[in-house]
Amino acid sequence: MKLKKGDKVTVICGKDKGKEGKITKILDNKVIVEGVNIVKKHLKPKNNNGTGEIVERENPIHVSNVMLIDPKTKKPTRVGKTIDNKGNKIRISKKSNEKID
Repeated sequence: MKLKKGDKVTVICGKDKGKEGKITKILDNKVIVEGVNIVKKHLKPKNNNGTGEIVERENPIHVSNVMLIDPKTKKPTRVGKTIDNKGNKIRISKKSNEKID
């Protein structure tokens, strides 16, 4: 996977198309993006004195539906990998050919 936790991404399809946010968690083929794909979850009461509640939370979104934002142009870009002069693999933006941290 070419995305990492903390990367700024944009949603390219689905009900939240065009929204941007940071990746907070990475699952197998899905990512959780801050402020994207919000759903309401109904929770049952816990213990004898508790009451049920409705909480809003972010659901995972498939990796193919998000795209990394280029740090230079601030537009969505594909991610490539290359080897620097020290022999380390680094991620680069396909649009601007800049290194991605």
